Amino acid sequence: MNITVRSEKATLVSQISLIDIHRQFGGSRGGWKALDGVSFDVETGEIVGLLGPSGCGKSTVLNIVAGLDAGYEGSMTIQGRTVKEQLSSGFRIAYVFQEARLLPWRTLRQNIEFALEANDFARTEWAGRIDRVLELVELSKFRDFYPLQLSGGMQQRAAIARAFAIEPDILLMDEPFSALDELTARRLRQSLLNIWAAFRSTVLFVSHNAFESTYLGDRVLIMSPGPGGKIKEEIDLRHLKRPRDYEDSALFEQSKRVVESLQRHIGRALDH
Repeated sequence: MNITVRSEKATLVSQISLIDIHRQFGGSRGGWKALDGVSFDVETGEIVGLLGPSGCGKSTVLNIVAGLDAGYEGSMTIQGRTVKEQLSSGFRIAYVFQEARLLPWRTLRQNIEFALEANDFARTEWAGRIDRVLELVELSKFRDFYPLQLSGGMQQRAAIARAFAIEPDILLMDEPFSALDELTARRLRQSLLNIWAAFRSTVLFVSHNAFESTYLGDRVLIMSPGPGGKIKEEIDLRHLKRPRDYEDSALFEQSKRVVESLQRHIGRALDH
């Protein structure tokens, strides 16, 4: 069973809309069907998580939304237009990966400058934008440090700052905290929500972590194992107040609900 997820707050034109998305790699014979009829909407300013086992097509969804993968069937639009049309008109999409992907020969400040230049921001704006995002992730004192002089957690905070420096309309995140220990990951999730609160970009993220998804998301979409990943269930978390607290019993109860959904739809296929 594949469900179609439409937000209760859905406007006439959603920020992100996927309708009956299919993605096949390697041809119809002997290939891999990554997605099998995926449909969902994301509204402006929402944080929505995709949760499921490895190989279910989560990252493929992000690549389609980013405009990096055009080999799919179905419809994917951003505010009713194609990604190409939106990007050409100045719409901005940022992508944060599992690794920070900072340029090691550039300082943190220079890494953010690179992003601002690539997105055609006036040089007169650079200093203010850099100051703001580094302060929001508590890295102001490290602006002239090189990435390899920083811990993994600090590098990932810098990557988040770089992403928000361009004030993205949409932020895509592919397991950005998975390589970190839990204490560091907790701090980074808090940093992410702090900077998100300042910009209110639409966020679509991928995770294997049920508690992380509950802590971050307004909604969590549970995906089935591959091949042929599908949306199996939506967990609505919008009743949980922000800012969220790791010690909130309601948050813990909702994370149990997410785990139960994973067990119900994925069972032994879950690899975590």
